[in-house]
Amino acid sequence: MDAPLVTILDDEPQIRAMLSEALQDAGFRTATFARATEFEAALRHTTPDVCLVDLGLPDRDGLAVVHRLALESGAAIIIISGRAQVQDRVTGLELGADDYIIKPFDPTEVIARVRARLRSPKAPDRAQNTARFNGWTAQFDSYILTDASGVETPFSHAEGEVLRLFLNAPKRLISRQHMQESLGGAAGDSFDRAMDVRISRLRTKLGEDPKNPRLIKTIYGAGYIFLGDVTWS
Repeated sequence: MDAPLVTILDDEPQIRAMLSEALQDAGFRTATFARATEFEAALRHTTPDVCLVDLGLPDRDGLAVVHRLALESGAAIIIISGRAQVQDRVTGLELGADDYIIKPFDPTEVIARVRARLRSPKAPDRAQNTARFNGWTAQFDSYILTDASGVETPFSHAEGEVLRLFLNAPKRLISRQHMQESLGGAAGDSFDRAMDVRISRLRTKLGEDPKNPRLIKTIYGAGYIFLGDVTWS
């Protein structure tokens, strides 16, 4: 089996070279790009496992690239940026990124974050990528939610990680600590905010009433419970 492929989109050649060398030494395959147009052209023929994306690109808004990736690709998305403001991090996560690393960084931190993103929660059987619950069908091989009338809604890799975690443990309390241990990433306000964003987006896509959700219930001070009846195939 081929090693996981990590694509690096950054206009700084030193950063591309540093990340590529560190990731290859850690056992990953890499492909590097300086411009969004080159990166998006390569995606027509290449399926990366993880995409590292800088926000300060010469030919495209990096956040727009992240949003398109989240909608159209099954790859995990990690933003690497010099923008350290909280609002930039929040916006990146809301648009579908899985993680956010601020420049300057240690390459070992990037490797650890990449590995964490590749440790996705597993379904009861690795061959089972379709879950059905309460009139919904979630297809994790194509990142599509289908409602009872056949209307399809795409979900991102980040949202899929959380949804799979819920569907693997219906009607059981899932604590924030368990989510952090299962999904990877450093515990703290950034992780909690990322989870809040993903769960909010999932509730919207599932047509939940934000004031009284039927499927994903918040147990304040404890975590979440998914109340659906789930079958995998």
